Amino acid sequence: MYAGKLVSKSTFKPILQAFCMLAVCCVVANAQEPMVSITPRGPLHPHGSTPQPNLRIDSSEVLVPVTVTDAADHPVADLAADSFRVFEDNVEQKIVSLHHEDGPVSVGFIFDSSSSMKGRMDRSIAAVQQFMKTLNPGDEFFLIRFSDKPEVLSGFTDTPDDILSSLSFVQPQGWTALNDAICLGLQRMKRAKNPRRALFVLTDGGDNNSRYTDSEVRGLAQESDVRIYSIGLFERPHFLEKLANDTGGRAVWAHKLQDLPDVVNKISRDFRNQYVLGYSPEKPQNDGKYHSLRVEIRKTIKLMQLNVFWRRGYFAPPD
Repeated sequence: MYAGKLVSKSTFKPILQAFCMLAVCCVVANAQEPMVSITPRGPLHPHGSTPQPNLRIDSSEVLVPVTVTDAADHPVADLAADSFRVFEDNVEQKIVSLHHEDGPVSVGFIFDSSSSMKGRMDRSIAAVQQFMKTLNPGDEFFLIRFSDKPEVLSGFTDTPDDILSSLSFVQPQGWTALNDAICLGLQRMKRAKNPRRALFVLTDGGDNNSRYTDSEVRGLAQESDVRIYSIGLFERPHFLEKLANDTGGRAVWAHKLQDLPDVVNKISRDFRNQYVLGYSPEKPQNDGKYHSLRVEIRKTIKLMQLNVFWRRGYFAPPD
């Protein structure tokens, strides 16, 4: 039967041969196709990666960066190891090494270009330029500007002009996606070549347009080995103060634009004058968990009215 009509043998035979040839061609074509195996993608970590140790750990030694300033907020750089006490999870540890941190750094500039920055851009750009004068050979830096969303204007470079020329084209507009910008900076810092890493945030207000919440940003910061420094223009940066405390950085408030040069100098001094305390945990645990840290100055030294800044904890490496 073919299209509702009877077909003779002479007519049916060529039709049957044609169908057989077509079937053979299909088999050959399928045999030549490569076999493709698609492995389902596993679930991602909420932040795109699994937690990593956020303090440098050399063998079983934990290295903790610490900044000490006097009553006038000037760095104190002549303390000995026995001036400090270190506690991990409220258990005092024996300090086995102390040195001043040196060597090249990787720095990310997180620059506010929201509409509220109108009239403040020139001095803010000058502040970045002033900080970059303190950089040394081997240092590298990148630039992220943010308004409605963050944008990488310059990847890692060792040429200050790359950063400054990118800033010269920035026009203030839009809202303030501060949290998203910090998260992007932390992700970008994973490409850094230097072990010393820091973000420098300059903003005149709090977040009002981010996908990331404050708690998510703090979680990312605690997982990273990046110190966060910030300058708040006119408004005290409460959330940035928390990030600075978590990571061993500083958050400074510039009451007016004329204060910016002094504020930049203060952050630069702190960043360049740090101790590194080393201790071997009495009960080392490669459990992948967060361990809190506390650094104190001994009572005999406290009479000098010193301020101490340190990273508040770290994730131990997993087994």
